[in-house]
Amino acid sequence: MQFGGVFSVLPTPFQPDGDLDPDSLRRVIDLFLADGVNGFTALGVTGEVARLTDDERDRVLDTIVSHVAGRAPVVAGTTADGLRTCVEYTRRAKQSGAAAVMISPPRMAKLNSDAVAKHYAAIADAVDLPIIVQDYPPISGYAMEPALLARIARDVPAARTIKLEDPPTPFKTSRILEQAAGLDVRIFGGLGGVFLLEELLAGAAGAMTGFAFPRILVRVVDLFRAGQVDDAAAEFYRSVPLMRFEFQEGIGMAIRKEVLRRRGAIAHAGIRPPGGTLDQPTRDALDRVMKWVESETIHHKGH
Repeated sequence: MQFGGVFSVLPTPFQPDGDLDPDSLRRVIDLFLADGVNGFTALGVTGEVARLTDDERDRVLDTIVSHVAGRAPVVAGTTADGLRTCVEYTRRAKQSGAAAVMISPPRMAKLNSDAVAKHYAAIADAVDLPIIVQDYPPISGYAMEPALLARIARDVPAARTIKLEDPPTPFKTSRILEQAAGLDVRIFGGLGGVFLLEELLAGAAGAMTGFAFPRILVRVVDLFRAGQVDDAAAEFYRSVPLMRFEFQEGIGMAIRKEVLRRRGAIAHAGIRPPGGTLDQPTRDALDRVMKWVESETIHHKGH
């Protein structure tokens, strides 16, 4: 399948005691479908996947795939440091009904481009499923150059979609597409949607992020694709303050969950330790930025 548009990276809601909250997860899916998203990503970094047991991974993915019920494609994160583990996670994702998997390079000492390229090739040989290459150096500890991403796309036809989270993402998008000329390479911008407009201008196919108001991203992408670039820019610029505020390293997931709680989707906004929690000044600042974005949206509609 061809990937594009807005794919929402789903959070993992927890109950106050830290157990999974599948009912809240289903409500988030329904909310995002109503927002018009084109697909979902499960078990991503912002889904707190590193804090889930293997059994919980399975339960979360099964909940998502069964509730989405074919209404949109589901991408499953299957990153692991060991090839055997990564292949096993990928097989499990295929069995669950996932449309694709998202994989970062394995974290290891002295990682090099040959090892990364061979990792993706081995996974593609083992499991027949599209692979989205996640380029997020803070997680993998390795920055993939545009030439390496183009090489992977050339050598591994299953891995021609990239989730790009290595800034400057618009600039890197252009470089990858230049070096992968002649191939149908699709690039999703990440980073909370903060550079979505510029990524689209550089040739990106859409956004894959956990931003709590995906309808804003959907609107930007739809307007851009319709050739209404000025309108897409206006929509984007009005919303950047909220995206920027939500995408704060360390507490971004806590902010995102709080916004989703306010949107009526999740019952409890807590994240698992050792994740950061919100203090009162951050909550006050969130009140202000949400109120500002709402007033700007209402003002714009009035004109």
